[in-house]
Amino acid sequence: MMCLGVPGQIVEIVDPELLIAVADVAGVRRKVNITCIVTDEHPAAACIGDWVLIHVGFAMARIDEAEAAETMKVLTAMGELQAELAAMQHSGETA
Repeated sequence: MMCLGVPGQIVEIVDPELLIAVADVAGVRRKVNITCIVTDEHPAAACIGDWVLIHVGFAMARIDEAEAAETMKVLTAMGELQAELAAMQHSGETA
């Protein structure tokens, strides 16, 4: 199984010492660790508004808004494909 990052936007820093933020992922807000995207030049406070790829609770990389939109589009299409394949498999079992 391939590991994918899901795009989200950092909307709040909840613990600047532990580098915990809240990201909005397609309307769902969840806490994420921003250790991987914080640098001396880009401290935690500067992360608000950043688009990031999130994997297993970590913001792994900063991306631009266009890349975030395209990634979400691909993930949505993959989900639709999975649903279609599951439906095809199920219909094949009953035939």
